Amino acid sequence: MKNSNNTKVCAFYANDYHFEMISLPYIEKKVLQGKNVVIFTENDLSETMNVLLSNLNLNENKKRKILEIDWKNGESKKMQDIKNLKNEKKDITIFVKGNKDYIQGTNEKINKVLENYNCNIIDCYNVEELDDIITVESNYNKILNTSGIIDIDK
Repeated sequence: MKNSNNTKVCAFYANDYHFEMISLPYIEKKVLQGKNVVIFTENDLSETMNVLLSNLNLNENKKRKILEIDWKNGESKKMQDIKNLKNEKKDITIFVKGNKDYIQGTNEKINKVLENYNCNIIDCYNVEELDDIITVESNYNKILNTSGIIDIDK
């Protein structure tokens, strides 16, 4: 799953709200820095993200910027978005959230679109769908948690 041209990071979550809570501090930081965040997901997260943000003490400007991210599961538009960002030489952080097969298939498509373009890809796995987290984690050097991206001790 590692691509030498991309920083490969993993994350593990128990449900959609848990994924959003883990990723939100990192996404907020990237968005406020003016960076581009693209989220590939098997299911539509727009409703859960709206609920979560309505319960957080964030100013309306931050909430609006976070909600400008496409939290739905439409893949073809997002592939075009990352292709356009690549052509404009923009900084891209990509979240891929789903089961192992979805993550692997989506990464293959992303790598074809981006070819040798350097970006950050964060593969987010549902722990309930994994047989062996340790084996999955061994394919990565970094992990995302609520503190940010940290090195995985090998």
